[in-house]
Amino acid sequence: MVARLTEVQHCLEHLIAHQATPTLLTLYQRLQPILHSVQASYTLLSEAAAWLKQIADLLESDGKPPRSGHQVRQELFAFLQEIQVTHTPDPFLRRTANAILKTTLRYAPGLFHCYDIPDLPRTNNDRESEFRDLHRRLLRTTGQKSLSRRIIQRVGAWELIPRLASLPATIHAVSQVTPHEFHLERSRLLSHRNRFKFHIRSAKQSQLQLLHLEQRWLALPPDTS
Repeated sequence: MVARLTEVQHCLEHLIAHQATPTLLTLYQRLQPILHSVQASYTLLSEAAAWLKQIADLLESDGKPPRSGHQVRQELFAFLQEIQVTHTPDPFLRRTANAILKTTLRYAPGLFHCYDIPDLPRTNNDRESEFRDLHRRLLRTTGQKSLSRRIIQRVGAWELIPRLASLPATIHAVSQVTPHEFHLERSRLLSHRNRFKFHIRSAKQSQLQLLHLEQRWLALPPDTS
């Protein structure tokens, strides 16, 4: 959240430099103290996140020379020992380092076999994703955790309509709709979705969105006042 708000801050600086409006200035002034108030916590969290990234890199096998499970284990616990001894002056970081070590020890008995057994997957994430997909479909149809509400708001009640059992049945049903009705409904849906174009959760998409807004703003005549 802090990283994305910082991106908004930098975008506002570019917009204001080109043309300062009261709305942009107010938003920028309100954002400044918020970011400043969380900077200390963000710095600590960033350091802890860097530990996790380095652990993920240590465990990664792609693009690296073959290593035995024993070698990977030694590298991982050497790093955990290093952050325990030299990188934890702050109480929060000490607690975080201890939690990482505790979790690693709990997973250690089954964590390193994949380096010794060819083609053994490192995780069961692929299988777990199947259960997550099923769970998402259940959420869409049952309305739990407001997922159905969000989908209905963005798209319509299509997700609540029972699906046809086969492709031929779907083709037959769609063929009953006239091209004119199809285009009208498609235009209505696209117009409705445009209302949610700023509802972006992906960090990558939000960066593109800010860049697009900045380009449009910079295309305006500069402020000559």
